[in-house]
Amino acid sequence: MAKQSGLGDHLYISGFDASGDIGAVGRIGGGPVVLDVTAINKSAVERIGGQRDGGIDFTAFFNPAVGGAHAKLAALPTSDVVMTYFHGAALGSPAACLVAKQLNYDGTRGDDGAFTFAGATQGNGYGLEWCRALTAGQRTDTTGTNGAGVDFETGPSSFGLQAYLHVFAVTGTSITVKLQESSDNGGVDAWTDVVGGGFSAATAAGSQRIATASGQTVKQYLRAVSSGTFTSAVFAVVVNRNEVETRF
Repeated sequence: MAKQSGLGDHLYISGFDASGDIGAVGRIGGGPVVLDVTAINKSAVERIGGQRDGGIDFTAFFNPAVGGAHAKLAALPTSDVVMTYFHGAALGSPAACLVAKQLNYDGTRGDDGAFTFAGATQGNGYGLEWCRALTAGQRTDTTGTNGAGVDFETGPSSFGLQAYLHVFAVTGTSITVKLQESSDNGGVDAWTDVVGGGFSAATAAGSQRIATASGQTVKQYLRAVSSGTFTSAVFAVVVNRNEVETRF
């Protein structure tokens, strides 16, 4: 894959598409804290990984209109938010996800008249996860639909997965989204449900995170499947299929 810019990216916050009011994403970072465990008989530093953490910081334009970012961000909720940064809007694209606390929403009025707000989030419980998109940005279903398979390219993995769902709108009673897997994109190996890969039914906008067993085998291809009683549902799904043992 060739080098890419950050044009056409998206930022979703707990089932809200903030993309059109975000001017910049200043930081997408995370990983384990590095612990110094250098013994007295060593002549170089020894380090091991500690607790996981992460953060996604952004700059927002002031948009107080109905459906604009100001009302969403100014609420400064004390509960967790789910941040998802989509790099592009194609199946299989990278996406950074974080269950986090929103720390601030600080306004600045520049000498040139610009009015922007800086926001920062800090991981809570899981740390930053780089995922891959099972929907091309937002997906709109008008009935239960089998999504296209995404090739994770390295054959099966043996360390489970984590997945995130953003539901932006539901017209009807509810939508239920689940993950299915196949070793060959549904060729000889028919699609089957991922054990532990079902989200709870959603009746309104919101977000969810699920995780399978940490030692579970996950096949090479994954897809998002919707069902329920609805006439229109808009949502996005991303998955982190663990290629190494991962603990939270």
